[in-house]
Amino acid sequence: MMLQAGSTTAHLHTSEARLPFLNLGPLEVRLARSGAELAEAQALRYRIFYDEMGARPTDAMAQVRRDFDAHDSICDHLLVIDNSGSRPDIVGTYRLLRQTVAATQGGFYSAGEYDLSPLIRNSAGTGQLLELGRSCVAPEHRNSATISLLWRGIASYLSAHGISHMFGCASLHGTDPAHHAAELSYLHHHHLAPPELRARALAHVAMDRLPAASYDPRAAQRALPPLLKGYLRVGAMIGDGAFVDEQFNTVDVFVVMPVERITRRYLNRFTDGKADGANDRE
Repeated sequence: MMLQAGSTTAHLHTSEARLPFLNLGPLEVRLARSGAELAEAQALRYRIFYDEMGARPTDAMAQVRRDFDAHDSICDHLLVIDNSGSRPDIVGTYRLLRQTVAATQGGFYSAGEYDLSPLIRNSAGTGQLLELGRSCVAPEHRNSATISLLWRGIASYLSAHGISHMFGCASLHGTDPAHHAAELSYLHHHHLAPPELRARALAHVAMDRLPAASYDPRAAQRALPPLLKGYLRVGAMIGDGAFVDEQFNTVDVFVVMPVERITRRYLNRFTDGKADGANDRE
């Protein structure tokens, strides 16, 4: 079945695997269980991506004030829920798409920006791929508790589904690659994935914009968005070329993370209260 155009009605794909109960005080992390919960997560995404970050919604999205597309109906949606008020409130979300689902339901979202064939070929016999995307956290909950719960949920999901590699896109704000020349060059020079994992941007924008000796790599690393810095800390690598997304007002880079490189030491970063913030629509 091929993916159809997005709908204003939220339909939920339900994973056959359930996550163990994970909580931190009034916060809990779990998969969405209903179309109503998916709609609330889409409303949170709209507030972050469109109201806060300047993306341009379609007319249908603006009418209902929700971010949605055709992939929502085939993905699992990881939620952080705040139970401290009179009703549960979704304050963080991540969209998860497994290879076994994508292969029969129209493919990965990232395939619209990157050639994933090296990654897909490499996955044969090694365990399946997991695409991460549409991550965001409400402003008042951008703290270590919320982010660590999201990563604890992802870690449980990896174990439940035998994932070998996670991947997705991380975004730099704005659509001018020249504005991010140092950051893009740093990623290319220091974190380029090996050929067998190196997805290539379809509308290729070169990342090695500056010679390696012409910029301060530490300053470039500090200038990266918190989510991308968090990915790099757990062993992420970067694909070939950036992609300019005019609708979302971003310059995107491809990120791939072999699960075997996420050692216990690094997983502890996301379970001991030392995690970075996360907002990324991919």
